[in-house]
Amino acid sequence: MSRMKALVLSGGSGTRLRPFSYSMPKQLIPIANKPVLEHVLENIRDLGVTEVGVIVGGWAAEIAGVIGDGSRLGVRVTYIRQDRPLGLAHCVALARPFLGDDDFVMYLGDNMLPDGVEAIAEEFRAGRPAAQVAVHRVADPRAFGVVELDRDGAVRRLVEKPSQPRSDLAMIGVYFFTARIHDAVAAIRPGARGELEITDAIQWLVDQGSAVRASEYRGYWKDTGRAEDVLECNRRLLAELGDRVVLGPGARVVRSVIEGPAIIGANTLIEDCHLGPDVSIGQDCVLRRTRLADSIVLDGATISEVPGLYGSMIGRSAVVMPADREKVQHRLLVGDHTRVELVA
Repeated sequence: MSRMKALVLSGGSGTRLRPFSYSMPKQLIPIANKPVLEHVLENIRDLGVTEVGVIVGGWAAEIAGVIGDGSRLGVRVTYIRQDRPLGLAHCVALARPFLGDDDFVMYLGDNMLPDGVEAIAEEFRAGRPAAQVAVHRVADPRAFGVVELDRDGAVRRLVEKPSQPRSDLAMIGVYFFTARIHDAVAAIRPGARGELEITDAIQWLVDQGSAVRASEYRGYWKDTGRAEDVLECNRRLLAELGDRVVLGPGARVVRSVIEGPAIIGANTLIEDCHLGPDVSIGQDCVLRRTRLADSIVLDGATISEVPGLYGSMIGRSAVVMPADREKVQHRLLVGDHTRVELVA
């Protein structure tokens, strides 16, 4: 059997995650105090795959600054530059020198599948179809690439964002391929968006009579493209802590109450606060006389005198404080290095 590599796509701009994506790639947004991309790479490592190509665009330096060569996470990372977003199949073409003729898993770098994809990988390794796609049943398939199966469970058709879906099985950004996919990518042409679509390449395999299978992922899945999705995913991962509070090295809690689950990063000061449940606070933050719940605070932020903050994301080195001392309740999205003064 051919060995397996991984191709992780981390080049997108993340327009739905503004203001945060103005100053950092969406793949580095922390969930439970760990960047989404680290969660992805750990999932890949858990498959026994250690050679990982990471497609990067304009945020290449920032991603490399956090992930490095991957050794901290138990993988070896090769960065592959895509100067313009020309489609997922274009990423496969760019990565051909890295991938060679090896089997590989392609994984979107902003998708969270915390329950892992080991079972799907085993199915692929056992049968080695030309392609095996992870699918998940969704309430409204119109926003996704949708897979239609025949009676034997083989993929019959793939339709991108259908107006009248014939199936509720949505592709969720994890694909397993043999080298046969390279023939498909070479054969297709750009679609209506001017991009080489991976759905077109997989459909080409189907039309050519190659084996294409779908495996249903039954665990928790979230595309972390919007702030509300990031916060929901943060709650889901923190739930694994039960009611515990995790303090990083050098974190200090002074005259404060913290309701778990919560994670407090290294060297952060919590003073005269009531925090939680469901909060993730980064490192080097300062929170004083603040009530905070169901929120994510990124590294270096300062929050003072805010008695009712919930459902919020506060960016790196941001400053949030009230202009007066009246009781206020706010739900905020504050970008990096931004100063906000709240008025009741």
